[in-house]
Amino acid sequence: MSRWGALLLGVGLGGFVDGVLLHQILQWHHMLSHVETDVGLNTLADGLFHAFAWVCVLVGSSLLVAAWQRGSVAPNWSLHIGLLVMGWGFFNLVEGIVNHQLLGIHHVRDDLGGPLLWDFGFLAFALVQIGFGWWLRARGIRQCDRDSGVRV
Repeated sequence: MSRWGALLLGVGLGGFVDGVLLHQILQWHHMLSHVETDVGLNTLADGLFHAFAWVCVLVGSSLLVAAWQRGSVAPNWSLHIGLLVMGWGFFNLVEGIVNHQLLGIHHVRDDLGGPLLWDFGFLAFALVQIGFGWWLRARGIRQCDRDSGVRV
């Protein structure tokens, strides 16, 4: 099984959730909304962000298919979903630290006066995702060991 493929797939899917939910549906922020007011530039930056998420999904899926074609053991659901959730959590953690705190190009809620609490909540959610994903992953590994004796 390709752990990197599943993690990268989680990064890409997490990017899509962020972009579609926070940028488009809720319209809380855009990629450059804290530093740029031009809607056209923000739309372009959002589009490049979605392209990045799409490439992560494509590469992650390709790595998973390649591993299965090489005869790798297909993961059970707990292991696979755990890795996806961890990937999404890693995406949120890096995005929250780099874009929200270090670069300051946007915050979770740029439509509010004091967005810091939302940013910290976003980082806390990322840590919960990573922890929950780790737990699911470990549960899946134990189940594989028990069911087949094959370590994945």
